[in-house]
Amino acid sequence: MAAGIVAVAALGAVIAPQSAAQAAPGPRTLHAAPNGSGEACTPSSPCSPQAARDAARTVDGRDVRVELVGGTYEMSEPLELGAADSGRDGHTVTWAAARGAEPVFSGGRQLKGWSEAADGTWTADVPEGITPRQLFVDGDRAVRARGGACAASTCDATKTGMTGATATGIAKWQQPTGAEAVIKVRWRDYHCRIAGVEGDDLTFAQPCWTNSASGTNRTGPAWDSTTVDSARYSGVAFFENARELLDKPGEFVWDADDRTVTYLPRKGEDMRHARVLTPVTERLMVIDGAHDLRVQGIGFAYAAYRQPSTDEGYAGTQAGLTLTGATGPVDHAGRHYTKPSGALTVRGGRDVAVSGSEFTHLGGAGVILESGTKDTSVTRSRFTDLSSGALYVGDTEPEPAAELAGERNTVAYNTIRRTGVEYTDSVGIWAGYEASLAIDHNTIDDLPYSGISVGWGWNQPEAQKSVLRDNRITGNRITNVMRVEHTQHDGGAIYTQGAQPGTVVSGNYINRSAYGNTERDGNGIYLDEQSSYIRVEENVITRIGYKWVSNWADYGIQNHATGNWTDTPPLAGTGSTMKDNHTKLDRLPSEALAVAARAGAREAPAEQLRPDLARTGTASQSSTDGAAPAAYATDGDTSTDTRTLAEPGAWWQVDLGEARRVGQIEVWNNTSMTTADFDVQLARTADFADATTVHVTGRSLRPTLLDTDAEARYIRIKLTGTGRVALSHVLVHPART
Repeated sequence: MAAGIVAVAALGAVIAPQSAAQAAPGPRTLHAAPNGSGEACTPSSPCSPQAARDAARTVDGRDVRVELVGGTYEMSEPLELGAADSGRDGHTVTWAAARGAEPVFSGGRQLKGWSEAADGTWTADVPEGITPRQLFVDGDRAVRARGGACAASTCDATKTGMTGATATGIAKWQQPTGAEAVIKVRWRDYHCRIAGVEGDDLTFAQPCWTNSASGTNRTGPAWDSTTVDSARYSGVAFFENARELLDKPGEFVWDADDRTVTYLPRKGEDMRHARVLTPVTERLMVIDGAHDLRVQGIGFAYAAYRQPSTDEGYAGTQAGLTLTGATGPVDHAGRHYTKPSGALTVRGGRDVAVSGSEFTHLGGAGVILESGTKDTSVTRSRFTDLSSGALYVGDTEPEPAAELAGERNTVAYNTIRRTGVEYTDSVGIWAGYEASLAIDHNTIDDLPYSGISVGWGWNQPEAQKSVLRDNRITGNRITNVMRVEHTQHDGGAIYTQGAQPGTVVSGNYINRSAYGNTERDGNGIYLDEQSSYIRVEENVITRIGYKWVSNWADYGIQNHATGNWTDTPPLAGTGSTMKDNHTKLDRLPSEALAVAARAGAREAPAEQLRPDLARTGTASQSSTDGAAPAAYATDGDTSTDTRTLAEPGAWWQVDLGEARRVGQIEVWNNTSMTTADFDVQLARTADFADATTVHVTGRSLRPTLLDTDAEARYIRIKLTGTGRVALSHVLVHPART
């Protein structure tokens, strides 16, 4: 009997705390609406977001949930959440979409009152305080009216400006000082406004031009040769935002003097009924010093990025960061560069979680985590149609104070597409000096430059010792990056800088990085500038314009690549090792397909490689210059090159051994991009009497793709003039069945 009483007493002791926990107050739910004006923050009397924030500050001893009903929240200033808006005593504060709702914080303003001109353009007045740099018509991005390229021989750039005003017609433009020059040099992108025209000479807004030119001692490493007045400069990519350039549907011009926007509609657009928005408010939510905070299911749209429209312009340095200010400290390691504006910015946050949100139609970047943000995550969110990059994590100081160090942050299961639309040097995900950062299972597609970039400092003395370590870039799906039409070079799908002990790059699927490139450039995984102590393992890397893994700088040490699958050969730098990699593949094995399918925000099949009939064929050429035999184009190695003598009608060919139905031919130019203006002939007979011929004008790319449907045993690449044929790779794919 006594034992039974003791047992019941013990059971009661177990049950009592559970009952107390069940009796604890549940979360306090507050309600907000786009036009909320109440104070109770109830479903029937919702508050504005600012009023809901203030009400949440008064709640103690429980979780707080601010639910946003659907609709557009027009933000004239950001919603600011500080330390007072944190969860307290083990509780959390959550800002979330109500069930089934789609709330959107918008920094856009609608432009109305459009009138049509005789030339088919439409014009609207713009209110004071608004500078339309981007325009969205019924959700579709318009393009600032732009012209063609201007070669360096005409638009010759110097430290003070450039020539070319006469030849380009700019000297006769009605308002040339409203236009900008857009210049791309290797990995950099520059946008500077014209400040004046005198004769054939153009000058540009300051400090934009000075910060884009050499001589400031602030523009980057001492060896840098990518300023607008460097030998790498090849000309202006295009001038934009002049009325004289408005000639294509979907283009617009901003006239600062008349305060008007003029737009040439696309087919089917009716400006009498179209909803036209321009971004005005820069940051839509700023979380500064807050902790234990959640942001769930909120949309962020039409946020502005004002700096490029000022005299600062956009003096791009790398990855979407810019050099600003007329003066500053000598800096070769980018410690004082400026990140773009982000729609959602977290400064010094702790345990902040952003999930299920959407970032779209932005004039700048999506999310910025900075100033010592720790233990914070951005997950399962979507980023699309952004002028700059999707996410910026961390800062550019290599040895920050402990409270300013970025640590244990996570970027995972996000979908990133069509970012860097305007600032093509930006990347999908950028991280500076971070420790224990996880970039995991993101899907990244259709970017002009690199997909993921981790590390900073270009091996400059002040950057050689840093807090970088233990970062993980795992399970990401990165496709169609370093798009050659944007002419940004020297990057990779995954790019790193700096010594990063304990860092792992694993389980990623990379397909089509710099594919179809215009030069020997563009990588899969690029271990650049002192990248050291990094393990690269079990990645699937296919269709790369240059190297599948590049350890370019000889001072990068103790990197190790193992167990990777690729269709190109092994390449490594000094002090690093490669072991048990599967290279020169023309089909991906089942293990590789499984790794690739698991990569990304959700499972998806990989693009299988196509069999190469030339791999087992017999190659020959009209002549051989030095140690560059014809067989180098069929050895599955894009780092070995064939080369003939310079002669009329020089040729290279492969005998497949028997007639086969050919569906596609890939012609990869050599590393010097030698081969140009040639015929590709497909024949059943050795004398090519029955040949089908396809002509290629200009240089071959890496690769030039030629689709065909012909029965052939012999494939010949033959110059139509005098010169050399030099090739790194020729693949002959059978017709699909």
